[in-house]
Amino acid sequence: MYPVLFEPFGFAISSFGVLVALGFLAGGKLGEIVFRERGLDPDLAWRVMIYCMIGGVLGSKLWYAAEHVVRGETGTFIGFFLSRAGMTWYGGLVGGTFAGMLASRVTKVPFMTLANVTAIALAVGQCFGRIGCFLVGDDYGRRSEAAIAVAFPRGAPPTIDPLSGEVFSVLPTQLYEAGWLAAVGVWLWTRRKSSPTLFGEYLILAGAGRLWIELFRTNPAFLGPLTNAQVVAVGCILFGAVLWLAMRAREPGAAPA
Repeated sequence: MYPVLFEPFGFAISSFGVLVALGFLAGGKLGEIVFRERGLDPDLAWRVMIYCMIGGVLGSKLWYAAEHVVRGETGTFIGFFLSRAGMTWYGGLVGGTFAGMLASRVTKVPFMTLANVTAIALAVGQCFGRIGCFLVGDDYGRRSEAAIAVAFPRGAPPTIDPLSGEVFSVLPTQLYEAGWLAAVGVWLWTRRKSSPTLFGEYLILAGAGRLWIELFRTNPAFLGPLTNAQVVAVGCILFGAVLWLAMRAREPGAAPA
C-alpha cells in the first residue's frame, strides 16, 4: 500500500487524493465529450464537474463522520471528517446530486440533462476513488486467507489483531468495486446515444454492485440483515428503475409503462 506518494517540503501528498483528482479529471474529459455530442457547450462540463466534486467530497465526508458518531465509535465528528480515511459513496451521491441541482440553476441546463450527461463521469470517478481507497488501505473487506487477500498494516484501520499483534489479510473489496464501476462506465459509454436515461442506469448498476460487494465486508447491520450501504443501494436501484421506466415511456413510439 502507498498511503503517501510524495512529501514535498514536508507536505504529504496522499495517494487517495491523487486518485480522486485523476478521477475528476477523467470524468470532466468524458463529460466534455458527451456535452458536445448533446449539443451543449463542452466548457460547461468542467464547471458542472467542479460543483459535483465539491458537493460529492463534502457529502461523502459529512456522511462518514456522522455515521461513525452515531455508532458511538471513539472519536469526534471533526476528527472523523478530517481523517485520511473515510468517504462514503452514498454520501457523495447525495452531496453531488444537490451540487448538480445548484449547477443546473447556475448554468440554466435542466437538471436531468446534467444528470444524464455526467452519469459516465460518476462511474469513472468512483472507479478511480476506489483504487485510491486500496492504496491507503481503507474500506477493505472481511478477514480472509484466500490467495487474493491483502494485508494493510498501515491501513485505516490497520489490519492488526489488537490482542495478538498479528497482521492479518482481508479481501480487497476496493478493487472489486473498482472493477465493477469500470464495467459500468464502459456500459454507459456504449449506451450514451440510446439509453432513455443514463443516470437511471447508473443508479441501478452502481446500487447493484454495492449491494453485492457489501456481502464481503464487515459493516454492521442497519435494517434487518442489510447494512446502511445496502439500504441506500436498494433505494438507488428502485429509484433508478422507476426513472428508467418513466423516461422510456416518454420516448416517441414507446408503449405506455
